[in-house]
Amino acid sequence: MRLEKKKEKISRSSDDLRWSNLFLLRVKPPVLQRISPGSAPSKMLKLVGSLRSAAALFRTSAAQPSACLSTGPQQEHRTFYEFRTYNIRPDQNAAFLKLTNEKIHLRTAHSELIGYWSVEYGGLNQVFHIWKYDSYSQRAAVRAALAQDPSWVSEYISKAIPMLTSQDNEVTYLVPWSQLKSPPQEGGVYELASLQMRPGGPAVWGSTFQASVASRDAPGYGKLLGAFHSEFGLLNRVHALWWFESADHRAEIRHKAHTDARVVAAVRNNVVHLDSQRNQLMLPCPFSPMK
Repeated sequence: MRLEKKKEKISRSSDDLRWSNLFLLRVKPPVLQRISPGSAPSKMLKLVGSLRSAAALFRTSAAQPSACLSTGPQQEHRTFYEFRTYNIRPDQNAAFLKLTNEKIHLRTAHSELIGYWSVEYGGLNQVFHIWKYDSYSQRAAVRAALAQDPSWVSEYISKAIPMLTSQDNEVTYLVPWSQLKSPPQEGGVYELASLQMRPGGPAVWGSTFQASVASRDAPGYGKLLGAFHSEFGLLNRVHALWWFESADHRAEIRHKAHTDARVVAAVRNNVVHLDSQRNQLMLPCPFSPMK
């Protein structure tokens, strides 16, 4: 009986050693050098126990998600877009729009204007405009030049500022999968959908936001003109700029989306990462490049 138990023990030790050797060959072959040819079976068993512990640790480490320093696709271009929102005194709204229409050329002589809108729904006595810059140094140079431009200061800014109650700006980049597009035709209305996402960045919610937008950027729906991600201002904020033929056309599409299973599924997947959302319907000003 003692001989049979001894044979069984040696047999099990041999089996354990074979699995250990496989593990060593996969993970760290140099460990094999620690086994001397004359090692006793008891030493072998101790080594097997150590290897089993190491294997368990290896499996636990492999199961843990690797650290990610990036929060999403990196910005490849220096071009950014400044979003500006001005709130106008109610009794000065018409006067401000008239003055801006007459003097906007003094401003566009310094940098590129993408669009200028008057907010119709989602904000009263408010204008929203987008300016394009190739770099922060370019914007700094533009601001310095404007401050030294006597026509801009005397004919516009000195008259416009008293008409405003507040100003706000935000620096944004186009998301990597979006390009700035022109509306299919002049006229129509624009919608700016602003989504405040939960902290974590595009690495957490980027794919669901993209899927949600893409589900509605399709024939029979509105026209996506650009999707933007904030850099300065509220972080984890994204914007989608849409074009529609009219406010009624937008309403029809909204009802259609509620019955489209593809759109509903994409929105539901994205909403779990959403904190809040604001939509504004805007009308282009006569001088706006996007009309």
